[in-house]
Amino acid sequence: MADHGPEPFVTDIEAATLRNGAFRTTLWTGTHLQLTLMCLQPEEEIGLEVHHDIDQFLRLEQGAGRVVMGPTRDDLSFKRELADDDVVLVPAGWWHNVTNTGSGPLRLYSVYGPAEHEPGTVHLTKSEADAAEHHH
Repeated sequence: MADHGPEPFVTDIEAATLRNGAFRTTLWTGTHLQLTLMCLQPEEEIGLEVHHDIDQFLRLEQGAGRVVMGPTRDDLSFKRELADDDVVLVPAGWWHNVTNTGSGPLRLYSVYGPAEHEPGTVHLTKSEADAAEHHH
């Protein structure tokens, strides 16, 4: 799957998300927004992170999961179970993590701005994503 930004672009986001088997794929990278597709295997997690200047929108298209959020890394008191079609809004500055709690893949897409990843980024696995982040 190619990164179609920053050109104008239309896609069936549900179909694109369900087709994605990579941990993270950038589908569209613009000047102020980025759209990524994610696929978490059972028990896999995105990993605890915080974006100080980015509000984030996530929508689950397939699977079951849990989101935790909090104002600090040690206070993740906001916890919710997630199912198909749920949307998660992560305020800037909040620590957050999503874990696949189901028996099959958890597929979601995420929209945030400004872009976090290089255009065209594909991380097939979480370990590949983690390795890339440590090189920044």
